Amino acid sequence: MAAPLTLLLIVAVTIRAALFRSSLAELIAERVEVVSPITAWKRVVEGLALLDLGVSPYSGDVFHETPLIIYMFHFLVDYAEITFMLADVITAVALYMAVKEYNKQVFRKQKFALEADRYPMDSLELIRSPKEMYYIPLKVAMFYLLNPFTILSCVAKSTCGLNNAVLALFFLSTIKGNVLLSAIFLCLATYQSIYPITLCAPAMLYFMQRQYIPVNFRRVSFWWFIVQYLFMYLGSLFVLICLSFFLLGSWDYLPSVYGFILSVPDLTPNIGLFWYFFAEMFEHFRLFFLCVFQINVFFYTIPLSIKLKEHPVFLMFMQLAVISIFKSYPTVGDVALYLAFLPVWSHLHRFLRNIFLVSCVLLACSVLFPVLWHLWIYAGSANSNFYYAITLLFNVAQILLVSDYFYAFLRREHHLTNGLYLKRKDGSEATLILK
Repeated sequence: MAAPLTLLLIVAVTIRAALFRSSLAELIAERVEVVSPITAWKRVVEGLALLDLGVSPYSGDVFHETPLIIYMFHFLVDYAEITFMLADVITAVALYMAVKEYNKQVFRKQKFALEADRYPMDSLELIRSPKEMYYIPLKVAMFYLLNPFTILSCVAKSTCGLNNAVLALFFLSTIKGNVLLSAIFLCLATYQSIYPITLCAPAMLYFMQRQYIPVNFRRVSFWWFIVQYLFMYLGSLFVLICLSFFLLGSWDYLPSVYGFILSVPDLTPNIGLFWYFFAEMFEHFRLFFLCVFQINVFFYTIPLSIKLKEHPVFLMFMQLAVISIFKSYPTVGDVALYLAFLPVWSHLHRFLRNIFLVSCVLLACSVLFPVLWHLWIYAGSANSNFYYAITLLFNVAQILLVSDYFYAFLRREHHLTNGLYLKRKDGSEATLILK
């Protein structure tokens, strides 16, 4: 498998290098679907210019990335293209290794369940074979590296690619069972954009499942593990925040980075749900609806964790999707990360209901984004309603995609427990309704 992966990496790097040298690079770097006010490379360059002049990069309203990012590029600015290509390679390799390890664990659990006769006879056709699972890690790497969203994000030098690399390393260290590294990488991801804090729940559930710690509020072992993980996570976060203070000599970055993410003052159009709504919002209602919109990312963690406590890896996938849909400044790079996990759930295709329709809608929206932007900004024959309508449709399609996979996953688990062909008491075929 090493040879196909190496070939894939060479092809992916070649495509990115060619685009970096083309005239399209500057155009892509300006696209609002690809960069946001936080991740735009142009803003990083302006922050570096202020830093070189001895001025705090957070003194104005231009730079909103974290201090570690600007100090990293202070040394790597001449190698920015290589840095972003390397970030994509690291992400793909980490995902490849993580999914390969996860498939081994799935096959092992499946083998034990078969030996214990836990599956009904008519559900054996749902069992996954090693041949079926063999190429999944390579497909995941391919889905990430050759996804146009990922390529555009890399060519635009969006710092979203760096965040994706950290999340992929978090996923790898979690699957490998390394608690300390998992907490550190999750801390780095949270330090970058706050929202990955919701991934604490699936990470802790995974480790408790791996260490045979029951999810029981009355058990001391349950609370002791949570305290240990949170201590490592919060301790790492404290170190990063203090390091940022020592680098800058002030706390200016806190309102400029985290206050900016949470209060959404910049209403530049993007593929998210915030910008149009708050552009039309009366100021005295702003705080209330800001809390309503922001709580979406965090609220779904609780019900999803309760429902999927036995399946923490699928819970991670769901949380990544929720973050990319409901965060305040999303880009196509965020969408590309969770789309890369779709081959892992290829065994759910027989239970998906809307996959063809949703795929067509996502493709159509991706094409229409630049078209409607041109009609609004340059041709003047459309307005913001047109662009927001396609943004809304894109997000609805994402929600339908994720909810369809959620339904398919629950239905397959139900059939594995109760049998594939359900019968009523009179012997007629029953219809399964999931509530």
